Amino acid sequence: MAADLAAAGHIRSKEWRAAIESVPREEFIPEFFTKVDRADGPTLWDPTPARSGNDGWLRAVYEDISHVTQLNGEITAADVPEAIDGNPTSSSTMPSLVARMWEDLEVEDGNRVLEIGTGTGYSAALGCYRLGEDNLTSVEFDPQVAARAGRALGRAGFRPHLVVGDGEAGAPGTAPYDRIIATCSFRYVPKAWLEQSKPGTIILVTLFGWLGGTGLVKLTVTGDGTAEGRFLPGYVSFMPSRAHNPEPAVIPELSEAASSRSTSLGPEVLTTYGPAQLVAQLAVPEAQHITFGPGGDLPEHLLVQPDESYAALRGAAGTWTVEQGGPRQLWDEVERAVAEWRAAGEPGIENFRVTVTPQEQRVDIHGGTSWSLPTG
Repeated sequence: MAADLAAAGHIRSKEWRAAIESVPREEFIPEFFTKVDRADGPTLWDPTPARSGNDGWLRAVYEDISHVTQLNGEITAADVPEAIDGNPTSSSTMPSLVARMWEDLEVEDGNRVLEIGTGTGYSAALGCYRLGEDNLTSVEFDPQVAARAGRALGRAGFRPHLVVGDGEAGAPGTAPYDRIIATCSFRYVPKAWLEQSKPGTIILVTLFGWLGGTGLVKLTVTGDGTAEGRFLPGYVSFMPSRAHNPEPAVIPELSEAASSRSTSLGPEVLTTYGPAQLVAQLAVPEAQHITFGPGGDLPEHLLVQPDESYAALRGAAGTWTVEQGGPRQLWDEVERAVAEWRAAGEPGIENFRVTVTPQEQRVDIHGGTSWSLPTG
């Protein structure tokens, strides 16, 4: 696995290659779920535990894929005898992304690192190997996940500072930190992380939103409560910090009096990963996207937000009609933001910059267009 990651450019230094060659990943995922897609029902998750004696288990552990390790905030593969329905709530990240992020963090000998999201503990073990366990603090929200990670780290010979709590609060007990790395995603950069940093601290975090836009951001702390940085190229997606998930969307009453018009901008801006999706999300950060099957009374695509503003898209490629209701014209705002991005030359995600101050957090693109991130 280490040789493959190095050949693909994910490992770029001898220090991280040594860590990945030395830390046994199987200690951290003794069981996991395998996704089972079905045409006639919901996706199922099949338990793949080590205890089954399946020869393919160890090979799967060292594949460059993410493994789901928990469903619905409590169920592990060791808890069930057969495939079940459920929502993934914890996982072991694909090794190539773990390696890339540690490399992008630019750690130096003696650096104190705060990791947000212990998960299985595999990433924390790599950090311990590279920097020493006294220099690694890891925070996990879920007590059961944290306990399993602690046991796995112990089996592998590592005892970092483990904290059970909300990662948004950081870990003031071992601050300040030289580096902060998050293995779950956030809608904004938590204020506590900057308070537990110092000028020059590097923060690596995936910023996401409720329309699916996501990207890995690398920031450098520049002063008291301030930081600057940019999105890194490539697609990166992590499970959200649980406090940053939205409340279930409420479908509003679709008014017959709502304004309706044609639109050249179709729902692909909501369904296709890329800078246009991120821009749409920045324009309406409180909105959620709901889809319905064709041919019914409900629209194929619906944007809704808590103030009962909505935008309903009906039609097909090139012939979309949008109906808007509530206090905000959501689709107007999406169209305006996408038009500004196009006028700037359709820059890629790596051209989006992030500025953090005590007063606000903003994302801007070349040409001066910028949007505020939600901060609570």
